[in-house]
Amino acid sequence: MDNIAGKKSSLTWAVHISVLALVLLWIFPTAGLLISSFRTTEQIRTSGWWAALFPAEINEVFRTSDPGETRIERDGLYVVEGNFYVDEGRAPSADAVDAEITVWGTSSREISAYQAGETADMGDGETMTVQANGDYVWSGTDEQISGRGQRVFATAESPPEFTLDNYQTVLFDPGNREGMAKAFFNTLTVVIPATIIPILIAAFAAYALAWMDFPGRALLIAGVVALLVVPLQLALIPLLSLHNDIGIGKGYLGTWLAHTGFGLPLAIYLLRNYMVGLPREIIECAKVDGATDFQIFVKIILPLSFPALASFAIFQFLWTWNDLLVAMVFLIDSSGETTVMTRQIVELLGTRGGDWEILATSAFVSIAVPLVVFFTMQRYLVRGLLAGSVK
Repeated sequence: MDNIAGKKSSLTWAVHISVLALVLLWIFPTAGLLISSFRTTEQIRTSGWWAALFPAEINEVFRTSDPGETRIERDGLYVVEGNFYVDEGRAPSADAVDAEITVWGTSSREISAYQAGETADMGDGETMTVQANGDYVWSGTDEQISGRGQRVFATAESPPEFTLDNYQTVLFDPGNREGMAKAFFNTLTVVIPATIIPILIAAFAAYALAWMDFPGRALLIAGVVALLVVPLQLALIPLLSLHNDIGIGKGYLGTWLAHTGFGLPLAIYLLRNYMVGLPREIIECAKVDGATDFQIFVKIILPLSFPALASFAIFQFLWTWNDLLVAMVFLIDSSGETTVMTRQIVELLGTRGGDWEILATSAFVSIAVPLVVFFTMQRYLVRGLLAGSVK
């Protein structure tokens, strides 16, 4: 019964589950990066992106205000009062504090020595009291309440918080804006020619391999298939040496040619398989009417091959946009004039390795354009890849 026309294969459910698993494997990291780009550093460090909608416990280090400026004398003792969150400018007033301190301590080895609201006896009459909303009272003698403020280690339960400050910093802050903006346009300068050039060359080659008879055609097709498995890393050093010898090893031209060379085998293979599946009658009728091979290629083959062209354009665009290795090898520029976005993020990781929210925001900005390209042209992807596989 499984082979009756109209019946679905018994493996259909397995195919659907596999597709769903692949979709989820792609969606989860992307969603995590997007959510993390709107979170603060403390929240990223203390909880995963999947817990962004729930309160998070954050370990924080506070310091009271300077005793020399704020202490007052009361009942023979000197007292410093205030609110940690207000002192740090994180809340306009104590009533506006949305975090809640649960435990605290005066030593990094005992950060949970006291509950919120308890008074710590620090010896010789010196005491410290910390409330759940961050209010504190530090009291003691003249010698004790002096110098720098008292450090307090606290564990606070913070409500979910989302902010646009990360994007403000990455896109509009003068310290980052110039580098990211320049890297964005440098990436476009690399990607657009590196996508168009191999498509133009591969389209001509694919038509010749599909519809033109000449000696050695089968060997050329076999060579193209063999080049598909050549590792990129294997050709980097010889290719860079060649580019240096002819003077194009440190600029955009060498990068375009490198991307073109690495992308041509897949492009030719993909387009050739598609063009072979086009109706032979159309081409034969055009030849009978006196059309040349170039006219057939331009007026018939290219319009009919748009799905295959679009599918390769997606692959090539995504690969060159996300590329770091080729950019590191062929765009050697210490001044940063040709730095692409992937390299800019690596440099940002080196200088601001602890600012995870900035790194997440920069990474999501870098994948925004590929996401738009993919969702805009994804309907051509499967059509182009499967073309010629079934006859």
